[in-house]
Amino acid sequence: MTNPDRYIDLLMGCLTRELFLDEEVHDVALADWPGPQTPSELAGTLRDHKWRLTRRGGDPTRRLDGHDWPPTAETMVGRHRLANVRAAVETVLSEGVPGDLIETGVWRGGVTILMRGILEAWGDEQRTVWVADSFQGLPAPDGERFPADQGHDLSGVATLAISAEQVRANFARYGLLDERVQLLEGWFADTLPDAPISRLAVLRLDGDLYQSTMDALEALYHRVSPGGFVIVDDYGAWEPCRQAVDEFRAANEINDPIVEVDWTGVYWRRS
Repeated sequence: MTNPDRYIDLLMGCLTRELFLDEEVHDVALADWPGPQTPSELAGTLRDHKWRLTRRGGDPTRRLDGHDWPPTAETMVGRHRLANVRAAVETVLSEGVPGDLIETGVWRGGVTILMRGILEAWGDEQRTVWVADSFQGLPAPDGERFPADQGHDLSGVATLAISAEQVRANFARYGLLDERVQLLEGWFADTLPDAPISRLAVLRLDGDLYQSTMDALEALYHRVSPGGFVIVDDYGAWEPCRQAVDEFRAANEINDPIVEVDWTGVYWRRS
């Protein structure tokens, strides 16, 4: 590819919809509604009458920081965390760190689409991008086995339940769906331990919960090559995720320094 940087820049702008913010239509947050009803009362009114309150245009600052849930974008992680993924993938390519790329918890697939796009731009024909998700949304917390997850139930949030068919369609939209994109469909405890992955150069975790994070680390961390990247999307925002990472690092005597990406994302390189 004659101009990989330009291609990757455009791909990131499309995946985040930064290039099209003025065309977005958003639901108005109930808490911001200035009417006389309380948010809960207004929610009932909207449900009863099937009304939708909307506004046009996205907030570029919130999109940059990954503070909103975009209505159509393939990723919600924001430009800073997406740039971190780009830097990690380009580093392992330039340094020859062996292994594939994976994200555990992919939503609409945007981060993994970027990974595959970078491989394409760099002319890499060997590595596989693994796309691991339940494709049913988040699991209901198992508070008895994993007390840290108690009270963090997003299992009923339909916006987070994106089907495998839709993720494949999103890859195809960018011309990046091929045999080097492999979906691992199901709960991490079932799919990751026996996944046919020998080495990883980039492991990105986006499972939110303690259980999801720990399942991914226990199944995959030992496959990360020296010099490879471990990226955690929810470390700053979700206490259960942070607790799982801290406990795993302590139990395995991992002292590689954690580097902040933004208000929630972090990474470290395996020594």
